[in-house]
Amino acid sequence: MPWSEAVTPVRMRRVAVVVPQAALRDALVRIAEEGCVELDRAEEAAPGAAASRLQRLRGQGGAVGPESAATAVLSSAAPDLDLLERRGNVALLAGEAQLEERAGGAMRQGEVAALAGWCPAAEVPRVAGRLAAAGGALLTLPSPRGTDPPTLLRPGRAASFTPLVTTYGTPAYADLDPSWPAGLTYVAMFGIMFGDVGHGALLVLGAVALRLGLPRRLAGLGRLWPLLAGAGVASMVAGAAYGEFFGPTGLLPVLWLSPLENPARLLAAAVVLGAGLLALAHAAGAVNRVREGGWGSALYAASGCAGLLFYLGLALASAGLVLHRQAPAVAGAALAVTGLALVAFGLFRATAGGGAGLAETVVRLFDVVVRTGTNTLSFARLAAFGLTHAALADLVWRGTTGLAGHGAAGVVGAVLLFVVGTAVSFGLEALVAGVQALRLEFYELFSRLFETEGRPFRPWHVPPAEPADPATKVIPCSPG
Repeated sequence: MPWSEAVTPVRMRRVAVVVPQAALRDALVRIAEEGCVELDRAEEAAPGAAASRLQRLRGQGGAVGPESAATAVLSSAAPDLDLLERRGNVALLAGEAQLEERAGGAMRQGEVAALAGWCPAAEVPRVAGRLAAAGGALLTLPSPRGTDPPTLLRPGRAASFTPLVTTYGTPAYADLDPSWPAGLTYVAMFGIMFGDVGHGALLVLGAVALRLGLPRRLAGLGRLWPLLAGAGVASMVAGAAYGEFFGPTGLLPVLWLSPLENPARLLAAAVVLGAGLLALAHAAGAVNRVREGGWGSALYAASGCAGLLFYLGLALASAGLVLHRQAPAVAGAALAVTGLALVAFGLFRATAGGGAGLAETVVRLFDVVVRTGTNTLSFARLAAFGLTHAALADLVWRGTTGLAGHGAAGVVGAVLLFVVGTAVSFGLEALVAGVQALRLEFYELFSRLFETEGRPFRPWHVPPAEPADPATKVIPCSPG
């Protein structure tokens, strides 16, 4: 797969399902089983016969839609709806209600019925083959002007990282897919705040348990095990750099710095790392603005090329001042002023003009400058919470060693203090580090990547009621 496709959402094609009206049900059953096509649905359609029976069965007329049935199934042949109602077969009624709704959105001309929708480009041949067996066809159409295709982030190895993106929102179809960078950035920031080899190893063991489906009540979170494992490994790497193993136990040498002994150095490193991440986020945002609206709008956008130029110039000027280098400081200041001027022009042309537009531009420009500084300094929390984690572990270890020197009773108390203290600090700091890393990802980084929100790809998938032959079992598309 070319790298340009690996960093973008799955390519979509506008498709039309064309079948004889007599074969419409068979075609829809095949589409539902494939689970790769999102069909356009009729707006404000009246409930069909199956939907009405389903509502009566579930609540005597309660407002229960057909999509609420997670266990819906479809039979290959049209069932007796009255018999299903008498038997209380909710699953089949729910499947029939969904089929009725899709069939109601079909356009009919003579003996032919047609439905429009979206399908991943790579799945078009497979779905077309299934429809051909029912006497139908899957035709590709040009995308409607002014309508963006739905977004499906790429499944596979990055799937465990996609919840970080989709929790914030659905990227626009034209945008980059930031799943991999977002996941790696998250685990790196988490590790800096939770740096301890022992604590990181516990997270890795938790990831292994999730991978094995343990505990069973958390089996639904199994796909997140790579994220948890990555956070554990990052914590172990940072812990090795800090010389922390369940606190400053002295079992490991300090490879880089001790947080409690060099807080200023850790703080500076966190801010520099944050500046680098923000520069990358600005660059990705500039690419998104170009893909969304072309160079005309991207050139002047605060989250586009102008914002990237301003931030790079500001970073270069700051580095020149810190290192007492005049040339980089002057060049950086010139770049920053140029970028800020482009941002101001873009802001002004979005107003109604005149004095009111100028005032609005000044206020918004001031906000851009202030947010740039505060967002950069916000990464100091990586060091602050790393210090907090180290301080709590140090407190537990000092108490443990203090009790251990008071006889047998002291040893018992030391063991209890170490176990309980470690459990409390582990749980508290894991929660804090997880939330703070998510906050930095959303507010400082994603706010520069995304300006418009896309629509998630939601293919229609209803499994067949009859047991499938393992040799011909259909694997549906990812729901996005």
